[in-house]
Amino acid sequence: MGSFIQNQILGMLWLKSLIGKMLSAFGLDVESRFGGSLHFFIYDVIKITILLFVLIFLISYVQSYFPPERSKKILSHCKGFSARIIAALLGTVTSFCSCSSIPLFMGFTTAGLPLGVTFSFLISSPMVDFASLILLTSIFGWKIALAYVVLGLVIAVAGGTIIERLHMEDQVADFIRNGKGHSLEEEKLSQKQRLFSALKSVGSTLKKIFPYILLSVAVGAVIHNWIPESWIVSLLGKKNPLGVILAVFVGIPMYADIFACISISESLLMKGALLGVVLSFMMAVTTLSLPSLIMIKKVIKTKLLVIFVSICVVGIIIVGYFFNFFEAIFL
Repeated sequence: MGSFIQNQILGMLWLKSLIGKMLSAFGLDVESRFGGSLHFFIYDVIKITILLFVLIFLISYVQSYFPPERSKKILSHCKGFSARIIAALLGTVTSFCSCSSIPLFMGFTTAGLPLGVTFSFLISSPMVDFASLILLTSIFGWKIALAYVVLGLVIAVAGGTIIERLHMEDQVADFIRNGKGHSLEEEKLSQKQRLFSALKSVGSTLKKIFPYILLSVAVGAVIHNWIPESWIVSLLGKKNPLGVILAVFVGIPMYADIFACISISESLLMKGALLGVVLSFMMAVTTLSLPSLIMIKKVIKTKLLVIFVSICVVGIIIVGYFFNFFEAIFL
């Protein structure tokens, strides 16, 4: 049953087979480079779009029960280490990317929540969420997906703990640190309103990220069918012990979420890249994209930004080497 769910429901291998037969019926050799690339592109675009539609709808519906005001109330009742754990868990049901989580981070900080709590949220929000669990399961299996989410939460909690113990409240921008939190009345939504809001979120999110999905799948198709496997292995395989570090620093300048980089990651793994290299690349892209760092720089000072990035980079690299070392267990 587990294999059926992973391969046929989440992985949609039936769709891959159907598209292959349709292309063959039109006289296209799906084993050729061009035919294989077209097959990969059509299959991945349709599969990711379907998963994206369902996941955004479900996540948006769940998010309707956790508006910022309710999240503030939940976090304000928790103290210390438990508060950072709750903040990291709340991050999994809020934003889809690092840029959209920053306004919530600002609101939590202005409301007077401890800095460690807000950073645990800021790290976990783009790095780990329900969508990443499902998408990773569809490509890599449930063991890898679960380990990825758990280790991402560990990075978020550890990062928040380190930042809180450094007592760097003075490194938050003055207009946020001295701002006054506004307590808004929590809006009561009917089930119809929640469903309509979730559908609306699907449309707006798809419109925003679909071009990145097309670009990512196109890049994945090129890697899958045109880049020699020996190149990938030499750069990101066992022959290069620095592959994890390379993947992290390649991923940071990019702007994408897990939906947009999943095809590239899948192609790299199939071409011989190590598991830890692929997952560390995904973590770096989703957590430390250059646009999000530019936005964060507007709300925190340079010293705290450097510490935040350093914690994330070191944590991601450790996770990458962890998956490389135990790859035989997960694959």
